[in-house]
Amino acid sequence: MDRALYIAMSGAKQSLLAQNSNANNLANMQTTGFKADLEWFRNRPVTGAGLPTRVYAMTENPGTDFSTGAMQTTGRNLDVAINGDGLIAVQGEDGKEAYTRAGDLRITPEGLLQTGTGLQVIGQNGPITVPPSESLTIGGDGTITIIPLGSGNSTTLQILDRIKLVKPNMADVKKQGDGLLHSKSGQPLETSIDVNLAHGVIEGSNVKGFSGMTEMIDLARNFELQSKVMKSVSDNSAASAKLMQLA
Repeated sequence: MDRALYIAMSGAKQSLLAQNSNANNLANMQTTGFKADLEWFRNRPVTGAGLPTRVYAMTENPGTDFSTGAMQTTGRNLDVAINGDGLIAVQGEDGKEAYTRAGDLRITPEGLLQTGTGLQVIGQNGPITVPPSESLTIGGDGTITIIPLGSGNSTTLQILDRIKLVKPNMADVKKQGDGLLHSKSGQPLETSIDVNLAHGVIEGSNVKGFSGMTEMIDLARNFELQSKVMKSVSDNSAASAKLMQLA
């Protein structure tokens, strides 16, 4: 009986973990540039001394769904989206370079160029700072051009910086708990000239709501099934104990 109880217990636990991952995906359906987490179940034998009579269920995160989300036209001057493959370099909360597809940019009162979640966008020499200007334009290659404030000439263009755009092999990056992509090697990725930006557009989340809700129902049913197995094992154990008492 303990074999069935162990399998059902581990299965129920992993169902809850998978529900957490799926719930996080659904919660980020409206998050700009969000990439859904993937998970799957598999069984694994218990290792160690003794005979191989036990297995346990486990859920794994085999990776991230890097498919492109829906493009949303905003017409906003600071909104950009990557055409095809590529990532925008930002400074993570730990101060290290990380990468995102979120192009909902903004300029803070201090002049810092940030994403909508407050991450500083990295240029050719570190985080980008924008001085007071009459206008700002972001080119397809990430080049930021401004007309300085008070220049007296609306045709006086000045190249400020260039957003760092990278195009890695996606097998070389991984998504971490902060929702950003990080280099597996821990080293900053090289700038690529093959990444192109669309202006006045942002990329939405690639989470599919219908599929996510269907998966949530399946996971809930799976957890319920595992719970019923544990209840049956408990009932059988109680019945066996009574029979032993009668004997």
